[in-house]
Amino acid sequence: MANSTFDLTGKAVLVTGGNGGIGLGIAKGLAEAGAAVMITGRDAGKAEAALAELRKLGARAEFAAADVGDEAASRALVPRTVDAFGRLDILVNNAGTAIRKSPEDISMDEWRTVLDTNLTSAFVLSQAAFPVMQANGGGKIINIGSMLSIFGLPHTAAYGASKGGIVQLTRSLAVAWAKDNIQVNAVLPGWIETALTRRAREQIDGLYERVLARTPAGRWGDPKDFAGTAVFLASSASDFVTGTALPVDGGFSVQG
Repeated sequence: MANSTFDLTGKAVLVTGGNGGIGLGIAKGLAEAGAAVMITGRDAGKAEAALAELRKLGARAEFAAADVGDEAASRALVPRTVDAFGRLDILVNNAGTAIRKSPEDISMDEWRTVLDTNLTSAFVLSQAAFPVMQANGGGKIINIGSMLSIFGLPHTAAYGASKGGIVQLTRSLAVAWAKDNIQVNAVLPGWIETALTRRAREQIDGLYERVLARTPAGRWGDPKDFAGTAVFLASSASDFVTGTALPVDGGFSVQG
């Protein structure tokens, strides 16, 4: 990997929700490319297992417990990463939650929980990371959206609104900070085998089979499918790529 366009040796990354699922898949990809990785989450038990996986790859890896729905806790993650690794080059806004209810049944507390966790935290952390990246001469921000940044489903009003907002936030930040050599892009996961989608499969009869039938790749995604995409968007390979929203969905979003 040395001297490669995709080499992240000497870089430091913060991945929210990096202790499992897609976040851990991304963290492992960045670690394999040479980055030091700070993962965050609320489950310290999951984090210990995640740290063991990352360190097995030879990476410097640390964990910071945080609820990203809390503004102060989110902002504190940036200096904690700088304290741990001496720098912050890459921010991955991955932490997310979902509440499946019909729109008329969603309480305002539930609405705020989803929006604060999925969308507001991405803004807060990007805002906190900006001066650090600006002082470094540049940086990379990767926001995790969803196929529901594109589609609508009847029981995901808050989640869909938050993930649609991620795409527009990504575009706005990309335009605002291009002059500072900060590239901001979004990744839109399709149906991926995670704890979140396992709950959805339990709640929605036939979901697994319907997704499989519509996905040209012929399978559900795996968190490791995000490693290469993340390395590309975190590395110098993507220095002229900003403001994009890249589906990683096995072709689900283009299948008629």
